Amino acid sequence: MLERLNQAMDHIEEHLGGQIEATELARIAATSEYHLRRMFSALAGMPLSEYVRRRRLTVAGAEVLAGERTLLEVAVRYGYTSGEAFARAFRAMHGIGPGEARRTGAVLDSQPRMSFRLVVEGSSSMKYRIVEREAFAVVGRRTVVPMVHEGVNPAIAEFIRGLGQDTVQRIAALSDREPAGILSATVLHGPSREEGTELTYYHAVVSGAEEVPEDLDVLPLPAGTWAVFTSSGAFPQALQSMWRDVFTQWFPSNPYEIRQGPEILSTRPSPDWTQADAELWIPVARTGG
Repeated sequence: MLERLNQAMDHIEEHLGGQIEATELARIAATSEYHLRRMFSALAGMPLSEYVRRRRLTVAGAEVLAGERTLLEVAVRYGYTSGEAFARAFRAMHGIGPGEARRTGAVLDSQPRMSFRLVVEGSSSMKYRIVEREAFAVVGRRTVVPMVHEGVNPAIAEFIRGLGQDTVQRIAALSDREPAGILSATVLHGPSREEGTELTYYHAVVSGAEEVPEDLDVLPLPAGTWAVFTSSGAFPQALQSMWRDVFTQWFPSNPYEIRQGPEILSTRPSPDWTQADAELWIPVARTGG
């Protein structure tokens, strides 16, 4: 998987002055476009489209300073239909317009070329199992919150406090599938996993109930395969590290790709919430590789 991802990165470099299609990058990486975008965002810390844009503007910046082409020629060479559009994008990245940069020989920002490699840290291994599930539903209450990579998400904490014990108990009573009890389910609005990216958060249970109270939100899910990961340690650091390692270590090393669906987290905290056992369910499909 890592070798194919690097081949896709090579393709980007070879076509910075031309058209770069995510579908072609996914073909080179031998995966789906959806999985490629999610994987890249998790590994690189930015969306694939943003990386391509920044690489183009980095190379374009070098050509602006070199002065061998007109600014319009540089703009067209890197996919901009007008000098004005190029100037806006150039200023957004470099903090200065291309004309002024050429006149003054300004210092510009640079997006380094990315490549991926496996880094072995310590001797620990990830604990996981593969589960085949029939169709079920996530049932509870939902809200839209920003993604937070480290520490408690204040928007989620405030949302949960506002639910009230009666609502939480009614939700908990509907739990009849594994993972049992109240859990968190998150649905990304796009492939990006950047800090602050919006996602839909469910404070919910997994249920097969045919009748659900009208005031609760329901997310029906089809039958499919799930990868289930476990962790135990300091809360919330251990589970956030597990979430990170799933995307940066497990997926690149195993013949699975993420499929569309929520990421479901079951957490069993200690009485003082300083420690927790956690179980993370990720929807996956086998790649055959």
